Amino acid sequence: MAKYTGPKGKLVRRFGSNIIESQKMQQLLARRSEPPGQHGGSQQRRKVSEYGQQLLEKQKLRNSYGLLEKQFRRTFHRARVQKGVTGDNLLILLESRLDNVVYRAGFSTTRMQARQWINHGHLRVNGHRVNIPSFQVRTGDLISVRNNPCSLRLVGSFLDAGGQAAACRWLQVDRENLSIRVEHLPLREEIRTEVNENLIVELYSK
Repeated sequence: MAKYTGPKGKLVRRFGSNIIESQKMQQLLARRSEPPGQHGGSQQRRKVSEYGQQLLEKQKLRNSYGLLEKQFRRTFHRARVQKGVTGDNLLILLESRLDNVVYRAGFSTTRMQARQWINHGHLRVNGHRVNIPSFQVRTGDLISVRNNPCSLRLVGSFLDAGGQAAACRWLQVDRENLSIRVEHLPLREEIRTEVNENLIVELYSK
């Protein structure tokens, strides 16, 4: 399982953006927007080269979805061979990962938590057990919680505690029946990730 085990606060301060997409990290950026480190608060962000900007955007997107470098590069190659705009394809592939869908639907606090629940077999896709977080959902797929007391209690208790779904028009969330229906794959304008995907395409095109 690909995961970042260090402090999430350092990541968001390093990129100057709430890539974790949590209220807690947003509050942290409001208090401490300077980069982490001994001299982070005393030095302004240095001007970076064109290559540095491209690399920064790639690292920002990769860390947003919690992928390792090899996984991210593989996803980019898939996006490049598909029809359409490579940058848009990349974001759509990342957004339609099963762990991200579970997170967007409000069934978990973070993508890492969603990934853990998938790995432990708490979720099903179209009635079949899927324990691969990178599983690509398709239009019409139904993601549901396994009909097991442990799984139902785990996800149900999280939702009862205040888990909220993001406003995703491409997902239909049924909190009562603990299910998620993929109405359609997300369009570029429906993806809120704050990243310039064109810089990433330029980086890998060199």
